[in-house]
Amino acid sequence: MNTHSAGAFLLFFFCVLTAGGADPRRDVAGIMPVRTETVPVQVESMYLKGLSFLQNAQKADGSYEDNEGRQPGIIGFCLMSVLAHGDDPNAGPYATMVRRCLNYILSKQNSGSGYIGDTMYNHGFATLALAEAYGMVRDDRIGPALQKAVALTLTAQKKNKTGGWRYAPDSTDADSTVTGCQIVSLYAARNAGIPVPDEAFERGLKYMASCRDNKGGYGYTGPSGPRVTLTAIGSLTLSLARQKSDPSF
Repeated sequence: MNTHSAGAFLLFFFCVLTAGGADPRRDVAGIMPVRTETVPVQVESMYLKGLSFLQNAQKADGSYEDNEGRQPGIIGFCLMSVLAHGDDPNAGPYATMVRRCLNYILSKQNSGSGYIGDTMYNHGFATLALAEAYGMVRDDRIGPALQKAVALTLTAQKKNKTGGWRYAPDSTDADSTVTGCQIVSLYAARNAGIPVPDEAFERGLKYMASCRDNKGGYGYTGPSGPRVTLTAIGSLTLSLARQKSDPSF
């Protein structure tokens, strides 16, 4: 997940996952939508097949095959996909998978700095997953780990002159994929009860705005070369910021 295309794909995937976000009724963290109407049988069948694959393919340590399957950000997506289904994460049919995912993510967190994995992509998505699990899963480790992860994210932003984020905690430049990832994770953390200053969101959104052209498209490190995936990321951050009445949205 060190590349622009991988980051854009993963964030676009998350935009799809949260496509029902217009409904104000949320789960604890406030990001993933709560289902309020009957899901079509065909959709539920596909969902269950996907969850079955993730459950059966998972190793005992919580990871999956190949390099991507060992990255905590990817494990975070697996965790969020099962939490979003609405089963009891503590005693339901996917409780073992939930526990393995959490164990793996927590094992990849630096106990001193709070950094999860080896890129800010991994850190952001893993932080987002912890925020979604906080308050839903009975595990006293989640709260302290989430606080440390958020602190690392905020410290990285303070070090960055752009107000955004990039691949490493000490980066001094930024891009819209990594920045969008961190903004989403910070909103989830704040909605879960972790203090996040308004300034962090203001600076992050200001950087995102610098990547938007006059037609509403978002580029990677500036307004040039807008892409649909990057624009999905930008619109998601505006939505979470409750700026849907803004002309830019």
